[in-house]
Amino acid sequence: MSERITRAQIPMSELTITPGSACQGCGAALAARLAFKALGPNVIRHGIPCCPDSVTSHPRASTVFEGGGAQLTGTSRGLKAIGREDVMAVGFYGDGGTYDIGMQGLSAAAERNENIIVITKDNEAYMNTGNQRSGATPKYAITSTNPVGPKSRGKERPKKNIPFIFAAHYVPYVGTASVGFPEDLIAKVNYMKTIEGFRMLIIQSPCPVGWRFDPAKTIEIARASVQSGIWPLYEIMDGQKFKLNYKPKELKPVTEYLKPQARFRHMTENEIAEIQETAAASWENLLKADEMGRLII
Repeated sequence: MSERITRAQIPMSELTITPGSACQGCGAALAARLAFKALGPNVIRHGIPCCPDSVTSHPRASTVFEGGGAQLTGTSRGLKAIGREDVMAVGFYGDGGTYDIGMQGLSAAAERNENIIVITKDNEAYMNTGNQRSGATPKYAITSTNPVGPKSRGKERPKKNIPFIFAAHYVPYVGTASVGFPEDLIAKVNYMKTIEGFRMLIIQSPCPVGWRFDPAKTIEIARASVQSGIWPLYEIMDGQKFKLNYKPKELKPVTEYLKPQARFRHMTENEIAEIQETAAASWENLLKADEMGRLII
């Protein structure tokens, strides 16, 4: 499992450049910046069509949505063949390339336990093409393909539990992170560098444009998500070993996360109560898993 680091231990080097094409308050650009600080220079970065591939400057090999897992596999095996095991094959993908269109290839790579790192910035929709619904979109959220109207309350289904899905492949490492907790994020990337096999980190990356909040509030929104139990920070090793990395004495109400976002402004009190109940129940289950030190899948 990862070990805590302090703010002073965050690397000062900058390995990505975020130009003016990034939206104000872009969580995806910040996720890329933090992740590659920790990864260092010995990386071949792989990208697919998504926000961070558009807004961060970093040498990379790019492919289609469906090809992320296969391209990472080829690079990793090629590096091994020429004796360059000091270089890491890293994919930095969006939720479309992990939760949806690219999931089949990544699942196959996970099943084979390929020696690759997959980092996903999760902004909970296809933001690069206009905020369309994805498997990462949470229940009741408004998107351009799930508007609110007489017969629609936003997205009808809950967010796909992608960390548990990949943990069920019994891979060496799956973790969650947040741009609101940079020390935790970098500690997890540092740990992933020390082990071999399939490693995945899902980073919640708030999107001011798609989530419809003040761009100055990106970190505040990210922290509220973690502190309310909507986005818990944890690690799963070998599909079973489990650790919660952040355990507040008391969870904040989910309203502190939902209310600042206009994508949830239509929600009724009953719908908010439903999300609160779901978050509380999930949190209790995670606390039990943390106490046992293992996840039952």
